[in-house]
Amino acid sequence: MKITQSKAKDLMVTLTIEVVEKDYRENVDKILKNYRKTIEMPGFRKGKTPISIINKKYKISVTVEEVNKILQDEMYKHITDNKVKVLGSPMPKKTETPIDWEKQSDFSFEFEIGLAPDFDVKITKKDKLNYYNIKTDEKLLDQYCNDIAKRYGKMSNPKVSVDGDLVFCNIEQLDADGKVMENGIKNEATVSMDYIADKKIKKQFVGVKTDDKITVNVMKAFTNHSDLSSMLNVSHEAIHNLNSEEFQFTVKKVNRLVPAELNTELFDKVYGEGNVKTIKAFRTKIKQEAEMSFVVESDRMLKNDVVTYLLEKNKFDIPDDFLKKWLVQTSENPVTLEQVESEYDMYSKSLKLQLIENVINENFDIKIEQEEVIAHAKTLISRQMMQYGQPVLDEEKMDEIADNILKNEEERKKIIDQIYDQKSLTIYKENFKLVDKDISYDDFVKLASEK
Repeated sequence: MKITQSKAKDLMVTLTIEVVEKDYRENVDKILKNYRKTIEMPGFRKGKTPISIINKKYKISVTVEEVNKILQDEMYKHITDNKVKVLGSPMPKKTETPIDWEKQSDFSFEFEIGLAPDFDVKITKKDKLNYYNIKTDEKLLDQYCNDIAKRYGKMSNPKVSVDGDLVFCNIEQLDADGKVMENGIKNEATVSMDYIADKKIKKQFVGVKTDDKITVNVMKAFTNHSDLSSMLNVSHEAIHNLNSEEFQFTVKKVNRLVPAELNTELFDKVYGEGNVKTIKAFRTKIKQEAEMSFVVESDRMLKNDVVTYLLEKNKFDIPDDFLKKWLVQTSENPVTLEQVESEYDMYSKSLKLQLIENVINENFDIKIEQEEVIAHAKTLISRQMMQYGQPVLDEEKMDEIADNILKNEEERKKIIDQIYDQKSLTIYKENFKLVDKDISYDDFVKLASEK
């Protein structure tokens, strides 16, 4: 057995592995002898089949399997022992002369390997980013107060809608011809006219009754993409990748809320008896809660800005030609090189970000222990129980539910990603120079859309 590695060129090396007969012969002979003991062949008693017949039938396939085992074991041992930073996975080079497994006893194999670049990531107080503190202005505060008053108000079901009503609709995505898309987004949800940004679209919902149909460009109608993703029951990311923005809203029912009065009766219902006594105190409480909830949005904006900043600051090459070929060869569904190239920029950015984050993890010793994963899973379970008004579970039952959740690899990965986001965000907040910027919610949404 001999392994040689070429000098790196364009972040690629060639690994040559030479396998000679003595590397695999002993194992092959041992396997064939075991076959002879166990395999039953017509005309021979069990264990008495001539070895020549066993060899003729099985020797080539056993040899191929053993040589491939040696290749995989020795190749990855070489990569580990020599700390070769591999991108993708080793890819066999095509040869003009195919292997003759029947006549050859010694073999030579070549593999192309893409290499990760060597670079470092420095984050200092010279690295400056804005941190946006979303403030609740009077307009938004009025809206929140009205929302709470409506939530505790009385409901009626008039036949025809007026401005401000809630219209419960069947929502279906339309194709380019204006027909309901067969595999498009479909959902049932209540449309609040107060949240429709476009005045012309808002007017379409006034004067409607059951079974009326309205065609709406949802991106124009609903500028709050968090609300829109909830309405359509899709992820926030999916909102920015809609293949059609036109949807048909079929009216199923009109709901009209008569808001509750802003008085002590309402204050007691919302915050408990005697905790809030005046409208001013009520508004102050709502303002505090709103601005606390906005921290999640501010943190998300910071994370996105960090990603953009790090990719711009840390310029390095990766073995593009190798990775394109590797993506073609390893794709679950057949793809052409042209298809890979059309989406390669996005893949390249994602891979570079992953490499940058790997360096940050190493520099700041970011690790996620099993105990943290279990604890985070329990926290999520507790929150969900509280949300649905269910009693707190004992520790044993909580452990059981957490264990079942973490057996699902997709859920486990989701939880690990959440913990990583929290830890990395803490690193960014501690090490970047953050410039606090107060901003209204409307301006923040506009800024987020622009970015």
